[in-house]
Amino acid sequence: MASAGISKDDAAGVMQLLTDYYRTFSTLDLQKTLAFFHEPSLLVGPQGVFAAPTRAELAVVFAPTMEALRLRGYGWSELTQPNLNLISATAALVIGVAERYKTDGQPLDRAGVTYVLQTIDAGWKIAVLILHDPDVAPSPKNPVA
Repeated sequence: MASAGISKDDAAGVMQLLTDYYRTFSTLDLQKTLAFFHEPSLLVGPQGVFAAPTRAELAVVFAPTMEALRLRGYGWSELTQPNLNLISATAALVIGVAERYKTDGQPLDRAGVTYVLQTIDAGWKIAVLILHDPDVAPSPKNPVA
């Protein structure tokens, strides 16, 4: 899991950040969720690429997404099948699947997610979020090279 020179503490820090991010996102609290992102940050998805120099600009994407989830009966999200690669002393790549559920526990939707995280003085932050087909997530059948 960890590359030479990268500590298990770094790997644990990355995964804890993502665990906390999913827990916070599940509350649909916009400002607390945005605090997990680096300034600047980049979102890549089916709609295109969105560069957000500040968290205020990132809110332009997240606010309507969160409202749409509320309207669909959203309850919580989980990151499944995470595959962590620490690619330098200050950068990490995590590929997995975001599973969303309704308040009654029924599946709502799922998406492949790739995160590039950067460590700064305040700790790990999400610098890049890429949404993709969930079948792209690494598994024994589809490993990351």
